[in-house]
Amino acid sequence: MNNEKIKVLIVEDHMVARMGIAIIIENNPRFELTGQAQDGQEGVMLAQKYNPDVILMDIGLPKIDGIEATRKIKELGLNSSVLMFTSRDNNEDVFAALKAGADGYIMKGSNEQTLINAIDAVSQKAGWLDPQIARIVLSGINEQKENTEAQGKQKGEKNKYGLTKKELEVLSLIVDGLSNNEIAQKLVVSLSTTKAHVHSILQKLYLTDRTKAAITALKEGLV
Repeated sequence: MNNEKIKVLIVEDHMVARMGIAIIIENNPRFELTGQAQDGQEGVMLAQKYNPDVILMDIGLPKIDGIEATRKIKELGLNSSVLMFTSRDNNEDVFAALKAGADGYIMKGSNEQTLINAIDAVSQKAGWLDPQIARIVLSGINEQKENTEAQGKQKGEKNKYGLTKKELEVLSLIVDGLSNNEIAQKLVVSLSTTKAHVHSILQKLYLTDRTKAAITALKEGLV
């Protein structure tokens, strides 16, 4: 985001929760609070009006829920990243949110620094999955696989996308929520090399964003 502030829109119907998040945003010099919405319909309207970098979206909203609001925002073609910020952690909601285009998912019980890290990550299009949510996703996918291929066959087809060893390593770090800069530092390679790996991974997986790449990695047992 260079030196520009990360513009954040909060969509949360509970006033106390909304005020608490607003304080965190306003107290961080790198963030700018562009607006607050108390229902999904207003959230979509303010997203279109302000085009924020990050939208903190609750799921259980009046009028239209956070999943539908996310879907509508993505259909508008905005560049905003949507970070689901909710207490709901059941499989159905998690998968529905990601399918609607959510760029990240964080639990309301997370501490302030985790929230800040999540906002940073999705603002850089790096995606963010709360570890608890990642386990739910993986668990749900494993349940779907129980009555399909045998484990040996799964391992044999594990890398059917033709990912290189280095790309699998980068993909694993994407699943961990690391940004391109963090991946470059961890692997001791240049940022341009990291970006090239990420671009190649997305092409081979036939995907357009990192969050979906992380889900595919978990689903296909790539990491």
